[in-house]
Amino acid sequence: MAICNLDLPTQVTGLSLGSPEQLAGELAITVANALRVAIESRNAAVLVVSGGRSPVAFFERLCAQTLDWSKVTVSLADERFVPVSHPDSNEGLVRRHLLQGAASNARFVGLYHSSQSLEESARLADAALARLGAIDVLVLGMGEDGHTASLFPSSPNLEQALNADCAQRCLPMQAPSVPRQRLTLTLPLLASAHLTLLAVQGQAKLATLADALAGDDVAAMPIRAFLRRPLEIHWCP
Repeated sequence: MAICNLDLPTQVTGLSLGSPEQLAGELAITVANALRVAIESRNAAVLVVSGGRSPVAFFERLCAQTLDWSKVTVSLADERFVPVSHPDSNEGLVRRHLLQGAASNARFVGLYHSSQSLEESARLADAALARLGAIDVLVLGMGEDGHTASLFPSSPNLEQALNADCAQRCLPMQAPSVPRQRLTLTLPLLASAHLTLLAVQGQAKLATLADALAGDDVAAMPIRAFLRRPLEIHWCP
């Protein structure tokens, strides 16, 4: 069922699911199918996911999907500048809930590197991402302020990160909530994904999405950068 009351651009499709469980299941099937196609066509696949709390059910559904995980590389759209053992670590979340069972055979490219500064960690992540390969599937989330990945409105590096000519794959960012120090993939790398999916839950975020669709200022709501290109939105109440 299409998302009601949203005037979506022609390149954007929307799917309304009945519950978070249905959303997680449908998203897992969509991602797994796309990864299988990539493996069949070039014997490898690259998946980039987002962290936070919402993706846990999706991760657990996805790791149960049957595919050759040894040919899959997994990475993150963004990360918090905290050790992997920290409860706020996106890498820790992925390792606990996605890289389990057969999925533990996947290769993982993390963004966090233990270093003296956020800037140095971003430089190390940028170097690691050079070996990532083409992104087959990108799964994004969205905050009620219109941010996605760690592309936050008013963050000092936002203009650079959203620049189509940005040479960096990863940049340090500042979030309005703790942990404030973040790492994010930049728009050129994120936008290169063959398939981009946006998972959204709740009426408040549906209202945010409506606001984003109604305007053009990408800096005010960075999710707008992805509403101008092919995108599949999965939403549930």
